[in-house]
Amino acid sequence: MPDQLPSFSLAGKVALVTGAARGLGRAICLALAAAGADLALGLRDKSADSGLAAEIEKLGRRALPLQMDVLHLDQIHRGIDDTASHFGKLDILVNNAGGGFTNLALDVPEHEFDDTLTLNLKSTFFASQVAAKQMIRQGTGGRIINMSSQAGYAALPTESIYCASKAAISHLTKCLAVEWGGHSITVNAVAPTFIATPGTSDALADAAFRADTIERIAALHRIGEPHEVSGAVVFLASPAASLITGHTILIDGGWTAR
Repeated sequence: MPDQLPSFSLAGKVALVTGAARGLGRAICLALAAAGADLALGLRDKSADSGLAAEIEKLGRRALPLQMDVLHLDQIHRGIDDTASHFGKLDILVNNAGGGFTNLALDVPEHEFDDTLTLNLKSTFFASQVAAKQMIRQGTGGRIINMSSQAGYAALPTESIYCASKAAISHLTKCLAVEWGGHSITVNAVAPTFIATPGTSDALADAAFRADTIERIAALHRIGEPHEVSGAVVFLASPAASLITGHTILIDGGWTAR
């Protein structure tokens, strides 16, 4: 019997991506669609049409825009329910929505602490929980992919709470992987370095900050591009990654290798 070849196809799969409107979320949606998946688009503001659904449909895939501000648990529940109702199932969840504040640890007010953990950690946990329940009901397994960060592995001054929340996501990923593996649900994460997106453009526009960042990306010495993250997400969502779970892939150009 010939050796089985790995498959990277997502044909026939349904994926939901939170924070889908721009940046990494947008790139991930397009990459999943190019690999064959239909997409549910989790949007903080569904009324702000970014043209993403039309781009996905041009690739021959179906797209469902959803009002899904992950700060509101009712919108998380409704978004996942609507995805399963519209497509008949949910195979892949990408918890991409996230963000944070820049502040010295001595100056962090309570609301910045609470808002960062709610956006990055709480939303990831509850979206994963609701999606896992749907996947378990289906009985066909699934893939959950969380957005961690190199900030979860390196101390970044003025970003202590963001760093802590992303470190928590990587460990949460392990915990969920162990609990849900018996249902054939894999849970993994990706942890990017600075990527050229609208969310990083202001910081990277500062010449000194950009030069320091490129120096710290110790092996490749360049800013990452969105497709270099979305490719890893497609891999983790694919049959080729069926034995990988509880793992965080660092996409950091060598930053944390130093």
